[in-house]
Amino acid sequence: MIEMLSYPFMQRAVIVGLLVSLSSSLLGVSLVLRRFSMIGDGLSHVGFGALAIASVLGFAPMAVTIPVVVAAAILLLRLSEKSRIGSESMIALISSSSLAIGVMAISYVRGTNTDINNFLFGSLLAVGKDDAVFSIILSSLVLLSYILLYPRMFAITFDQSFSRASGIHTERYSLMLAILSALTIVLGMRMLGSLLISALIIFPPLTAMRVFRTYKAVTISSALISVIAFMIGITFSYEAGTPVGASIVSVNLVLFLLFSVCRIVLRRQ
Repeated sequence: MIEMLSYPFMQRAVIVGLLVSLSSSLLGVSLVLRRFSMIGDGLSHVGFGALAIASVLGFAPMAVTIPVVVAAAILLLRLSEKSRIGSESMIALISSSSLAIGVMAISYVRGTNTDINNFLFGSLLAVGKDDAVFSIILSSLVLLSYILLYPRMFAITFDQSFSRASGIHTERYSLMLAILSALTIVLGMRMLGSLLISALIIFPPLTAMRVFRTYKAVTISSALISVIAFMIGITFSYEAGTPVGASIVSVNLVLFLLFSVCRIVLRRQ
């Protein structure tokens, strides 16, 4: 661990990764409970398409990707509420289209090379100094926003009708949840890849729900699980030379299975 953290790029990766893990796990609780977890997968594919086009055209990746993914989050939220097409079908339609556009853009201009692997599966070296500073600031804003909006997020997660009757603007806070999720996904994509970043939103809450039942307990345990999985995964990736995103997701899978076993044991007692 000490040797790993002696490298500046690893220090940046750990700091950014911890903040993104915390943000994604906290937002993931509301997304999973509201059955919006697949929005994370859809937005990550949209982000891949935006990153690919920005790279091909020579634009700043974040300057293009953030507004595109935020706009996609708003669009998906609106369509899931009003479209006659099912929300899951709409997410699949947009995500697959974005993925295809991104692959074609990179292949057409440069040919399929290692760049596409970095976009799809992430790279520790992709987190530069400027990206790290920007990610730290934006992640901190996401975490602060979630903490300040926690009571509202709790209310709209479980009973939107009651929340609306109580004077809470449910549409506004649902929109805020979508935007915060979009920002978190963009921040984590460069390091974990567009194909794996959504796992940070889905796995920790689902793992916590195997044992815990209250919203507060699930939220706290989800954050702890996400941080632990990230640190184990990135350490294993450094030692074994495996892809960082795949290593972190694999650790999350192991924790999910362990918590599932704990649930079975607790039920039999």
